[in-house]
Amino acid sequence: MPRCKCKEVATMGGLTDVPGILVGNAEDESGRTGCTVILCPAGAVPGVSVSGGSPGTQNTDIIRPGTAEYPVYGVLLTGGSFFGLPAASGVMRWIVEQGLDDVPLVPAAVIYDLPYAKGSPPPDAALAYAACQAANTGSVPEGNVGAGAGATAGKIYGRPMKSGLGTASLCIPGGPMVAALAVVNPVGDVWDRGHIVVGALRPDGTFVNQTKAMLAGVPVLKSSQTRNTTIALVATTAQLTKAEANRVATLAEDGMARAISPDHTQWDGDTIFCLALGSYTSNLTSDELVTLVGTAAAVALEEAIIRGALAAQPWHSTNRT
Repeated sequence: MPRCKCKEVATMGGLTDVPGILVGNAEDESGRTGCTVILCPAGAVPGVSVSGGSPGTQNTDIIRPGTAEYPVYGVLLTGGSFFGLPAASGVMRWIVEQGLDDVPLVPAAVIYDLPYAKGSPPPDAALAYAACQAANTGSVPEGNVGAGAGATAGKIYGRPMKSGLGTASLCIPGGPMVAALAVVNPVGDVWDRGHIVVGALRPDGTFVNQTKAMLAGVPVLKSSQTRNTTIALVATTAQLTKAEANRVATLAEDGMARAISPDHTQWDGDTIFCLALGSYTSNLTSDELVTLVGTAAAVALEEAIIRGALAAQPWHSTNRT
């Protein structure tokens, strides 16, 4: 029954703090799009929550409650919008080569990064396979990496800012480890405890505050009405059923809503996956464990989103033209 040995609640490094998780990133030659893979060679119980109005996903129905019980060995988060979904075959190939599964189930979700990618080819199977080969248990890089390479934030009004990939973990004293990874590409602004830190900018470089502008009746720019999306994954050492993992993914939405406003809009495809690796067992009831893990997942995801947005390099540092 492995437990966190920390003496107080603390946010830590990232998703690979959960034993059994590997993370790999790969970007195309332009550095403007890419993919991120999350691998768990020992298998995990999956869950998912899709809350945005424009999702781009694959294999989400089969990991919902009431479906067949298949373990998941890998998840793909990628740029390229719907064009990026076929890249999941590269993750499938890696899993088969490792002898983990003959017909692997690889859930996937995409962000709409086509405007920033500026004509670069979308991530493909070869790029996803390269991310698998690069996957490891070390510290996860943040910012303009992997699926975060083409991420931006703040697109309803004003000028968007560069955003990226972020991660964080939460140590619950005597309890399970919970961690999150997010690719931050929202139509909304990113907030940190009541203050906008990355979002839409006015010509003078100050923040618009898109939520306030919308509620004041400012007309929404037609150019913003496209697919955007924050996609994420939370992982835990807790032993969960598929129904419980799905509930944890739903509870994690609170962290996304705290860090992004407006959130879950019709122009976002917000999707959160959950992987439960099951090395931690406890005497808690099912309801107590799900509430504990889900609450921690929301806190970790909020931190991951903020870190991903702040870690990204500004537009001029990515050769914007």
